[in-house]
Amino acid sequence: MSEEKSSMSENETNQAPEEQPQDAAEAAEATAEDTGAAAPEEDVVAQLKSEVADLKDRLLRAVAETENVRRRAEKDKADASAYGVTAFARDMLNVSDNLRRALDSAPTEVTEDLKGFVEGVDMTERELLNILERHGIRKVEPEVGEKFDHQFHQAMFEVPTNEHTPGSVMQVVAAGYVIKDRLLRPAMVGVAKGEVQKVDTEV
Repeated sequence: MSEEKSSMSENETNQAPEEQPQDAAEAAEATAEDTGAAAPEEDVVAQLKSEVADLKDRLLRAVAETENVRRRAEKDKADASAYGVTAFARDMLNVSDNLRRALDSAPTEVTEDLKGFVEGVDMTERELLNILERHGIRKVEPEVGEKFDHQFHQAMFEVPTNEHTPGSVMQVVAAGYVIKDRLLRPAMVGVAKGEVQKVDTEV
C-alpha cells in the first residue's frame, strides 16, 4: 500500500508543472477579455458625452434663435403701432402747409368779412397740429439765426450775407416734422453764406 501511495504522489507531482502553464494561459485570456470589454464601454461613454454636448449646443442655439424671433416680433409690433400712420401723416403735411400758406398770404389788417374766415383757417391749422401731436408727430420749425442741423434741416439755397453767421438759418421755406424719434420731413431752409469781399485792384 505504501508503494502505491508513493507512486500516486509522484504522478501528481509530475502532472502539476504541466497544469500551471495552462492556468496562466487561461488567466491571461480572461484578462484580455476584461480589457477588451472595458474598451468598448469607454468608447460608448465618450460617444454619449459627445452626443449630449451636441444636443445641448443645438438646444442653446434654438433657444437663442427663438428669443431673437420674439424680440424682432415685439419690435415690429411696436414700430407698427408707433409708425403705422407715417404714410398718412406725410400726406397730411400738405394740408398743414396749405393752411399755413393761406394764413401767411392774408393781409395784416383784414376786413370784418374776412376776419372770421382767417380765424377759421387759423383754428383749423391749430387743431390739425394738435391731432398730429397726439399721434407723436411734432412740428420742427427753426428760427432765423439758428445753426443749420443736417439731421432736421434741408438747405434749399444759400444767401450771401455778413449779418448772420455762415451756416445759420436765414429763411424757413417749409416747416419740418418728426414722428416719435424719426424724421418725417426735414425743414426746408435758406442758409447764410459769407459774402466774398471785393478786393480793390485800383492803383
